[in-house]
Amino acid sequence: MRLAVLLHCARWGLLAGLVACSASADKADLFPLGAGHRWDYTLSLRYEADDQPATQEPLRVSSTGSDRFQAQTAWVRKSHTGMAYWLRSDASGVYRVASQGPLDPEPLPDEPVRYVLRQPFVVGTTWDARTVPYVLRRRNEFPSELRHLKSYQSIPMHYRIAALAQAVQVPAGRFQNCLRVDGVAELRLYVDEAFAWREVPIYSREWFCPGVGLVKLEREERSPTKFIQGGWQTLVLQRFE
Repeated sequence: MRLAVLLHCARWGLLAGLVACSASADKADLFPLGAGHRWDYTLSLRYEADDQPATQEPLRVSSTGSDRFQAQTAWVRKSHTGMAYWLRSDASGVYRVASQGPLDPEPLPDEPVRYVLRQPFVVGTTWDARTVPYVLRRRNEFPSELRHLKSYQSIPMHYRIAALAQAVQVPAGRFQNCLRVDGVAELRLYVDEAFAWREVPIYSREWFCPGVGLVKLEREERSPTKFIQGGWQTLVLQRFE
């Protein structure tokens, strides 16, 4: 979110609900930082070669206002899972400067900062950030999720503004003039059929809409080996206020 900066990092007012977005947008419109907003998402997970229906769970993110971090103002987002994030916005874009988990005694600084959106907001703007695999899991080992293994906890992902003026339909409504960010990372996995290590891609797509922020995220993590199971994860906005 980035499904950590994402999922978790509430990347995310003016007016929404079932109302379409406005035609023009700046960085504040595409990622509202003001206090008093709430985003209700549904997080879905579906695995390859699995007859079970996708699992679904809610994710609620709230903006709680400004705070001081390292002697500068930052804007705080909190999820109902106990995660908190400190964000800033300037001429370079919107970025996260710190995070705090339920067991952390104090915020942990991001060094370097983690961009959510990078200026200028035109097709072709790029940036990099670290991620983890959120779907891939080992079939017969514990812990099963690869993100819990140290060797997979800091994977470089390359982001690019891929499209402007996108229309997005989600349960919260239909939104216009949205910006789409595509991400790609490569994960090194041992492929048993080839008896070799191979770079396996992870793909993500995120839609940011004026006045609301992140309304949809899709992530694809496929597996080329029978010992590791891949799949798809989506985050969809249900309600905004």
